[in-house]
Amino acid sequence: MNLSPFPRVKLGHFPTPLEPLDRLSELLGGPRIFIKRDDCTGLATGGNKTRKLEFLMADALAKGADTVLTQGAIQSNHARQTAAAAAKLGLKCRILLESRIDNPTTEYLQSGNVQLDHLLGAPTRVYPEGTDMNRAMQEAADEVRHDGGTPYVIPGGGSNAIGALGYVECALELLVQGNSMGIRIDHVVHATGSAGTQAGLVAGFEGCRSGIPVLGIGVRAARPTQEENVYREARETAALLGMHDAVARERVIANCDYVGPGYGVPTDGMLEALTLLARTEGILLDPVYTGKGMAGLVDLVRKKHFRQGQNIVFVHTGGSAGLFGYTSAFAASSPKW
Repeated sequence: MNLSPFPRVKLGHFPTPLEPLDRLSELLGGPRIFIKRDDCTGLATGGNKTRKLEFLMADALAKGADTVLTQGAIQSNHARQTAAAAAKLGLKCRILLESRIDNPTTEYLQSGNVQLDHLLGAPTRVYPEGTDMNRAMQEAADEVRHDGGTPYVIPGGGSNAIGALGYVECALELLVQGNSMGIRIDHVVHATGSAGTQAGLVAGFEGCRSGIPVLGIGVRAARPTQEENVYREARETAALLGMHDAVARERVIANCDYVGPGYGVPTDGMLEALTLLARTEGILLDPVYTGKGMAGLVDLVRKKHFRQGQNIVFVHTGGSAGLFGYTSAFAASSPKW
């Protein structure tokens, strides 16, 4: 599996650490849990999109773009990292944000990732929920062309075959780290949303015939939709690498039982898991993706889904900046003096 033919720019700090969560593992009394620290990629507070953007931004530069456009929810981690990557490379960036939750607070609309988008120099435009965001991005790209610019459109989450190459590399990185640490990785678990992270991991592990299963904990779509989106993108990614038919449908698994009332809406499980990791390991998750992903992992450990003695890797996809858009959700969990 050779990634060298694909253009790439250096944006992140790799390899990211693979660390044991010994206190959490002991508390839960199940398998040994490790965490892959892709919150430490280094680009404007880090996150998983940095891996994808190394390939996507290189493609943009190769095509002569001077402006990148992308879209996401209002508290989009991807948008923030795209704005940071554009600033680092001297490109302009425009961000389209979809309002996906009811009755958003002022902190949600103005703080967290939104504040960082603006600090990084990216103007934002907010669209109502249900907008055809792909069409909106094409219209925004037409505006750039009308103004004499050359746009490059990055899909939401940086999720296409080019972006997923970043998580093919992450799969390879995990294999090397597991070997060097002397551990057998039995499962990889992470929050799955726009599908690119899971698609890249599946394509990477399956392309290497590692046998390592990947479990995506869904944060938005129902399981059939999520799995089909991941499967399609994993196949496209594998094909881009010349590994046609490397990914079997049964190797794409998502558990979407932890979404709760909807995307970006806090759940009791998310609040517990996020607080639990902060107070046992000193690691911050985010309320939209990794918090719900960890809620799924914690619940599955409690239900004996994983065997005692197994090694489970949770991929931390970043997003702690989003905590500042949800401060009111954590008010009840404040410790007493």
